[in-house]
Amino acid sequence: MPLVRFISPRDPRWIATLGGIERELVSDSLVYRYRLDDSFSDGLTGQEGTFSMCSFWYVECLSRMGDLQKARLYFEKMLGYANHLGLYGEELGPRAQHLGNFPQAFTHLALISAAYDLDRRLSTAGYAA
Repeated sequence: MPLVRFISPRDPRWIATLGGIERELVSDSLVYRYRLDDSFSDGLTGQEGTFSMCSFWYVECLSRMGDLQKARLYFEKMLGYANHLGLYGEELGPRAQHLGNFPQAFTHLALISAAYDLDRRLSTAGYAA
């Protein structure tokens, strides 16, 4: 929501929403699209992976919120999931294998947006690259 300027990244309602997302959908730097449990099925076979685009959106939300150290740490962790060409799949599996559409353009756009925002905010705050 803050990425499309629907709400301020520092609005208490958004911060509470992000907290819920962190509790329910974030595993370290990786973000699930939704949580599957025994009572829910999306109708697809196989295990749901984390969504790389959502993980980069999460980084950018942290950056816009002002949590630059956490945003930078998670951004750097996400960079480690790229393949040898620096590309990402739509999802990351439990052993960091690339799943779904590959390469995934939306993920790379989210990476660029997160990198741009984080770099700008780190530079303004006086952090070294």
